[in-house]
Amino acid sequence: MTGEATSATSGEKPAGGRIDLRYGSNAVRLSAAQWLIAAAIVLAALLAAPALWEKAEPFAPGPDYRIPYSLSSDHWLFSRYARAAAAQGKTLVVGDSAVWGQYVPADRTLSHFLNQETGGERFANFGLDGAHPAALAGLLEYYGPDVRGCDVILHLNLLWTASKKHDLAEHKEFQFNHPALVPQFVPWIPCYTEALSRRIGIVIGRRVTFAAWADHLRLAYLGQMDLAAWAMEHPYANPLAALWSPSLMATAADRPQHDAAPWTERGIARQSFAWVDLDTSLQWQSFRRAVETLRGRGNRVLVLVGPFNEHLLEDGSRAVYAGRKRQAEAWLRENGVPCIVPETLPSHLYADASHPLADGYALLARQLSEDNTFLQFQAASKK
Repeated sequence: MTGEATSATSGEKPAGGRIDLRYGSNAVRLSAAQWLIAAAIVLAALLAAPALWEKAEPFAPGPDYRIPYSLSSDHWLFSRYARAAAAQGKTLVVGDSAVWGQYVPADRTLSHFLNQETGGERFANFGLDGAHPAALAGLLEYYGPDVRGCDVILHLNLLWTASKKHDLAEHKEFQFNHPALVPQFVPWIPCYTEALSRRIGIVIGRRVTFAAWADHLRLAYLGQMDLAAWAMEHPYANPLAALWSPSLMATAADRPQHDAAPWTERGIARQSFAWVDLDTSLQWQSFRRAVETLRGRGNRVLVLVGPFNEHLLEDGSRAVYAGRKRQAEAWLRENGVPCIVPETLPSHLYADASHPLADGYALLARQLSEDNTFLQFQAASKK
């Protein structure tokens, strides 16, 4: 018997020409039917895990909640927050860090002061750091399917057309925010040089909830590392214990990212931007796609243009910017999209080119609450 075992495991056939599998590999051999059963079990687990986790993970966003800065790339969290806000009939204030409130705590943002001006808790902060229009369009299209039948105030920050680099039109490679949200193939973005395999993976991942959920676990619990990297960093720790620790979903959300001070006190000089023509601008095309995505899902959209710090611009650059504003406003009105172009805030109420300070948000909210377009938008939402 010992001889047979040696012969079998060494690949030599014993007398009779057949290997005794009792002494072969320990690998499990499945029949075709068993493979189908195993695949069904794995698929069920992949589909059920995100839903079960959502029921187990505490999440109760208050009136001044905003997605934590460190979780700006947590698209699963965005989807969950959007679903909760839509179910509560909130008006979503959507935009980049100017909506998020880069220089102010959570209770000094535009959405907070809109709630204060209108006497309720209707407005929800859906600002996201670095959410340029190309990223915002992808975020709404792929991770905002539950934003349906809602009222949405969509912020247009024309700073994203201030140069070819801002517009992602540079041919030289450079790092920009939220590359996984931009078009991977059409239109082609020249400065984006991700490998083909990674692009295909991103496109597939947009359709698979499990992939976004796995990213959520990595970002909120594992220090932005995947499980393998986390295990190498913490060789004696239990990953399940890390997953049951307090997440970043409810922490660090109310802290500003920069010290609050007027732009004139921060050493920022006046600028002359090389504005991109809107007719050829990727960011402007992307913003229009975001509008069309929202309206195509039955949402009522009100566009807020600015407030941009025109005090920071040189005279020639300010004149070009004024033309861009008129062009954007004309397109919105021609396409039946209500919009508000508020007056430029006083200079001392800006921290930089496009971020107001707390008193700036308060004044902007007051201006909006007195604007006829805003009042009509509000009145229609109450019917």
